[in-house]
Amino acid sequence: MKQIAFVFAGAMLGGAVGHFAFGWLYDQGFYGLVLPGGLLGLGAGSTNCRSRWPSVACGILALVLGLFTEWRFRPFIADDSLHYFLTHPQKLKPLTLLMIAAGTAIGFWVPFRRVASDHGSNPRSSA
Repeated sequence: MKQIAFVFAGAMLGGAVGHFAFGWLYDQGFYGLVLPGGLLGLGAGSTNCRSRWPSVACGILALVLGLFTEWRFRPFIADDSLHYFLTHPQKLKPLTLLMIAAGTAIGFWVPFRRVASDHGSNPRSSA
């Protein structure tokens, strides 16, 4: 349970840094929407965990954070409400969707690859 708490604490810290880093980069004229989800995953992957479900939760959180960050900094001109944004994802540019997908993949994969297996992942355990 303690490991799972560390995973989500790292995810929250990484996601917050990614959200604000995207805002800073966007103000400088750059577009790095992969940062919120990617840094969420890197933060979550800083700790080993024995369960796989936190990596799935981190992937979902990375997707939500990517969409929220895009809406926060680049809402639609026609209607800037979050409801309109979430019900019209087909109006987003392909590059935006690709970067959100990449952030989501990183947000899932980094904690997933850090899952400690119970089947002798340590080569010295059998000696």
